[in-house]
Amino acid sequence: MNRATRSIAVVLGVAIVIGACGTAGDSAGGVADEVIEDQRAALLAAFESNPFGPQSPRDIESTAGTNPVTFDEAPPFTEMNLCNIHFHEGAEHRGGEFTTYAGNGDGEGHGTGYLFDGDLTEDELAPYDGEVGRTEDGDLQPGDTIEIHYVHSTDDIVPGPTLGSCLASDASTPALRVEAQVFVLVNDESAASLVDLTAIDDVDGYHQAVNIPTDTGAPVNYAGSTTGPSFNEEGSGFQVSWSVRPNVVKVHIGSVQEWFEDNPFDEEYAHAVRNLVINEALLMVMVMSVVMAGDLGVALDGRHRLLRQHLEFVERPRHG
Repeated sequence: MNRATRSIAVVLGVAIVIGACGTAGDSAGGVADEVIEDQRAALLAAFESNPFGPQSPRDIESTAGTNPVTFDEAPPFTEMNLCNIHFHEGAEHRGGEFTTYAGNGDGEGHGTGYLFDGDLTEDELAPYDGEVGRTEDGDLQPGDTIEIHYVHSTDDIVPGPTLGSCLASDASTPALRVEAQVFVLVNDESAASLVDLTAIDDVDGYHQAVNIPTDTGAPVNYAGSTTGPSFNEEGSGFQVSWSVRPNVVKVHIGSVQEWFEDNPFDEEYAHAVRNLVINEALLMVMVMSVVMAGDLGVALDGRHRLLRQHLEFVERPRHG
């Protein structure tokens, strides 16, 4: 589905009907359903050949999962160092206020994911005077949905480019946590600013993103992995404690371009998304609980080492 069509869908409140963890068909736009089904089958075959731990992203409204691999809980993010911030065009997770399927996209993570379900005004969707994060796959427009990942590490590091910044050395195996927040871009200067939302400061000796939203619903906490379309057909070996907020925040699109032009992560565009993981064998059963921000965690046990060569974005593909 192109951006113009998506914007109209948001304005009219049109929802594409899908199953609890499913996806819409060809009519939603993009490659045939069989392409996505084949990718999911390849991922399951990889698991059956050489089992790996629970994967991400997932439907945060479903608790289903049978993956047996467990690992230690990461500390609350307030007791870890922020190591990286990046975002994906289209929410990678599904649930809360982002359940509208964008379509299958190009089969490589572009033009897919989940969209903000709510209504936007004509003014909020007015064309923005300027390009935002342009690549060969296009640029961001008012009405687009993004999912920001605030990545944290227990290593003694400073925030920087790629998830490689989360490791103090090649031999390091830190605990990782991602605080995830979904935003919708609007042409409204009174909306939230991405520059403010990603501000970094030292808090009690830890590098922290001090303006992560705290009023977007109780985060859903679960055990998963790194994401991105490079893992559509193979498992991510990284084990990540996730906290995904269910409500969406409006952010001024102009502030996104401002952030692209000056951020410590060398981010210049939105990343592509991984297929929603729906096979229960690839998911850990999720215990739903209400947890206050600043005291987040998933009670997990475990043993698995983190494998640096599987880090998403260490050598990231363009727009992915």
